[in-house]
Amino acid sequence: MALNLHLLRMFATVSRVGSFSRAAEAMNLSQPAISKGVRDFELQVGCRLLNRSQKGVVPTSEGLALLKHAEDLFAAERAAEEMLSARRDLNNGSLRIGASTTIATYMLAPYLGAFHRAYPGIDLHLVSANTREIAEQMAAQDIDIGLVEGPIEEGVVIAEQWRTDIMKLIVSQRHDFASAKDPIDPKRLGGEVLILREPGSGSREVVTQALAANNIEPLRLLEIGSTAAIKQAVAAGIGVSIVSTVATRDQVQLGYLRAVELRGITIERTLWRLKLSDRTPRPAARAFEELLDNPQTPRS
Repeated sequence: MALNLHLLRMFATVSRVGSFSRAAEAMNLSQPAISKGVRDFELQVGCRLLNRSQKGVVPTSEGLALLKHAEDLFAAERAAEEMLSARRDLNNGSLRIGASTTIATYMLAPYLGAFHRAYPGIDLHLVSANTREIAEQMAAQDIDIGLVEGPIEEGVVIAEQWRTDIMKLIVSQRHDFASAKDPIDPKRLGGEVLILREPGSGSREVVTQALAANNIEPLRLLEIGSTAAIKQAVAAGIGVSIVSTVATRDQVQLGYLRAVELRGITIERTLWRLKLSDRTPRPAARAFEELLDNPQTPRS
């Protein structure tokens, strides 16, 4: 016997709201139509499903058992509808991604590639800025995805842990530290020019906090507004820096820079994914978040 799903929905609605009149309002039907539908359904299944009284209606034991299956069936129906809706929405449109500089430059390419292969109809827009600016754009709903390098305090914006990033000291190949066979004493940074990103950068905040926690004060600071420019300055011997290992991998392998261990200090930082507390992500944003969470997505 195949159940009539329209009549099943009538029965489930009456059971949920406790009366035929309220069920009629909920389903935008007349009360006689609801009453007849439930009676027809009881005849179809061959047993009474509702106990009727002046106080209202309640499911019988058979009705309660059927109601549990009906709820599971309707939940599966909603999931199927949401899946189809999401698929339709992912055929076209756009996705705006904001990422702080190191993430945008050195980490996002594999995720962007995987998303484009899966959803070629979605136009991708990538904004690169420092952590503070990305958080502000997320709060203003100018971007759909936000990925940053430092902790944020921005009202409605929620930060969730995404990845862990290792940061190391880099020097030029001509620097005295470059020939060190063992990790160097961090106190030796007191005689160095330390090159850092601008205020508002997540990497700057992580580095300055780590050095302050170990009572290390460089000779002086030099601010440069991009990681690429910092690497060029370090290679030219202007100073030293502490940056993400993913940002210097190629230059270290090619011999332009040297990564140096600091004795007793490991500088790690959490990379954060931003969300709005009062906003449901669009289908394209949810699809990109699934790639970010999937350990099988290739990483840089």
